Amino acid sequence: MVLQSNGDPSSWLQEVARRDPNRVFIETATDDTLTYGDTAALCGRMAAALVARGVRPGDRVVAQVEKSPQAVALYLACLRAGAVFVPLNTAYTAAELEYFLRDSEPSLVIGRPDDADLLRQLAHSASVRHVETLGEAGNGSFMELTRSQADELTATDPLDGSALAALLYTSGTTGRSKGAMLTRANLASNAQTLASAWRFTERDVLLHALPIFHVHGLFVAINSVLASGSSMLFLRKFAADDVLRLLPRASVMMGVPTFYTRLLKHPALTAESTRNVRLFVSGSAPLLPATHREFLERTGHAILERYGMSETLMNTSNPYDGERVPGSVGPALPGIEVRITDPESGALIRDPDAIGMIEVRGPNVFSGYWRMPEKTRAEFRPDRFFITGDLGRLDERGYLYIVGRGKDLIISGGYNVYPIEVESELDALPGVLESAVIGLPHADFGEAVTAVVVPRPGASLDEEEIRAALGRRLARYKVPKRVLVASELPRNTMGKVQKALLREAHRDLYRDS
Repeated sequence: MVLQSNGDPSSWLQEVARRDPNRVFIETATDDTLTYGDTAALCGRMAAALVARGVRPGDRVVAQVEKSPQAVALYLACLRAGAVFVPLNTAYTAAELEYFLRDSEPSLVIGRPDDADLLRQLAHSASVRHVETLGEAGNGSFMELTRSQADELTATDPLDGSALAALLYTSGTTGRSKGAMLTRANLASNAQTLASAWRFTERDVLLHALPIFHVHGLFVAINSVLASGSSMLFLRKFAADDVLRLLPRASVMMGVPTFYTRLLKHPALTAESTRNVRLFVSGSAPLLPATHREFLERTGHAILERYGMSETLMNTSNPYDGERVPGSVGPALPGIEVRITDPESGALIRDPDAIGMIEVRGPNVFSGYWRMPEKTRAEFRPDRFFITGDLGRLDERGYLYIVGRGKDLIISGGYNVYPIEVESELDALPGVLESAVIGLPHADFGEAVTAVVVPRPGASLDEEEIRAALGRRLARYKVPKRVLVASELPRNTMGKVQKALLREAHRDLYRDS
């Protein structure tokens, strides 16, 4: 049964806590458990701690913390207090973090205890009033502040569903990242849709091995559990041994293609080891049809692939009952519309299987980009369809196939990487004249970030030195797996780099990886 919502996913936590406080919400790999009652009480005290630090409804709370049950509670506490949750990838460097603090203007930033001194320095520079810490073992100054609260925050003025719930930063093709504004209604409606479409009940146990700083691990996984009152087995990170040890106790697993390719390399993956699981979900990057077929042959399970993005949450899904087509992300979810348009004119394409721009409309679609009204207007049609930037086609049954991505987006291991950000760092390195960054097929990561660089006259470039330099400026997943040196980049008559030619020339670079 899917729970009803008042536009606030944290209300599901409170509802189950009232009805069945001893039901397990989170169980960690070390057998620590948080019941719904425990979690609701923790969230109430965390929300009170936020208010004690001056956080008011609509204020941003930036969190760059390790995965833990307490980090999940922090997200829900922000909802309860009416704050806007801003989760950040733990791999972001100081330079990247400084930008996010300046752009989001939070009233509070919460980071890892070991980063406390750096956080205070960056916060002071960005005029952020308060800094707290939260460790993966439930330690840190914010937990001390939480424990010091005399009472839970239980009553707040009700917020409209249009109120902001989260700000997710997504890479831009020009300039810096932009913040996608997700409302409380966006989160609640999409979770209810997914929990219903994927047949979640209170008896389900989700094996959660995803990070919790982006849509998949945070909103798709956790909110679906909350919407159904079910439970989670909580792994801090993916490890095939740990996943296979816990799978017999799980009924659902969500992952990225990398999870499934690594499981397929493990001899313990069999029909017997997966017999208690009713659903495997894959997303965040394209799942190769070959991976889909091999997993089916080994386990008897057809992986359910779906399609979403930071700005829209989930848009389509292969059916729970019905054919799960390898290479397709399925038809539109209930209440959501998907159409294909001409990328240049915006005209609707009605021919089945014709390739064009994917556009979506529904209660899942974000309200716009943070403090970017012109960018927001440019990305929406007058009838409120959102232009995703992805290219695809719809077959006669309404199944969507993503055939390419506009704006050169690379999805590597489930993370979005826009080439312009990596190219800007490459071009600033001594000895680099120009660069082009592309995504190449990779069995493990889906796509591997790959750089082609042209040296300045007389310069000598070393691949590992370049990668090391980038590693000091960019998150690890953005650093190219390979850096190739070329005498020139292929260009068309207008002078534009022809990345399609580069992808074709190096398409087999990772064939044996």
